[in-house]
Amino acid sequence: MEAKQHSNVSRRKIVNRIAIGAIFAAVVLAIIPLFLILAEVIIKGAPEMNLDFLTKLPTPVNVSGGGVVNAIEGSFVMVGFASLISLPVGIGAGIFLSEWGEMRFASFASFVNDVLAEFPSIVIGIFVYVIIVLTTHTFSALAGGLALSIIMMPIIARTTEESLKLVPRSLREASMALGVSRWRTITRVVLSTGRGGLITGVLLSIARAAGETAPLLLTALGSTLALTSLFQPTAALPLLIYTYGISPFRDWQDKAWGASLVLVLVVLVLNLSVKAVTRAKFITVVE
Repeated sequence: MEAKQHSNVSRRKIVNRIAIGAIFAAVVLAIIPLFLILAEVIIKGAPEMNLDFLTKLPTPVNVSGGGVVNAIEGSFVMVGFASLISLPVGIGAGIFLSEWGEMRFASFASFVNDVLAEFPSIVIGIFVYVIIVLTTHTFSALAGGLALSIIMMPIIARTTEESLKLVPRSLREASMALGVSRWRTITRVVLSTGRGGLITGVLLSIARAAGETAPLLLTALGSTLALTSLFQPTAALPLLIYTYGISPFRDWQDKAWGASLVLVLVVLVLNLSVKAVTRAKFITVVE
């Protein structure tokens, strides 16, 4: 009997070790592509990084020098414009889905939000192309920003909803028991308590929008000029990487690697900011 129990324990230990080994192997396999991509981008992009590259406009083919400042500026302007649209709408939608989720319309809205979040970005680009570009007869930063805002809204709405659902119901009840209106309870108590998750969703949506290429091909188009108006074709880092990367010119290909490194660094900073926010929230909860 004891020998059989000992055999069962040994078998469970072996199975446990195999399972743990398989999990670690899966983690390593998932990490390897990331490090290979980062290494490739750093090795090929770092030689292009200098002050001129970050502060000067692009130059014609085979002309030395030049930079990607217009693409950096265009990306920040379009993502910033998209944030102005998507933040209030996405946060408002997330509040509604969290606080009035028992309504039938809220269930329908949540389903639509999930569908929109999974929509191909190229389809969103075509939609904005039809309603903005064909109407105004020009590609523009305005159209690009609108397309990015549609991509950002469902992400912000979902993360806002989930973060606010984590706020204990007792806090809401205690606030309203003291005579505080529901709206003030939401803005002063619920949002304040769940702000860590809300900020996380905003940063993740910005990181997603910053790397989008497909919708910008149909809305912003790209340009070699400095941005002076929201109503003109506009460069962006993803567009520049795409255009330069598929070109037959070695100089443009090298600049595409440099722009890729800039974009990776921007997204990396945003993701590290998310980690810092979520870690600070976790430490506050533990304390």
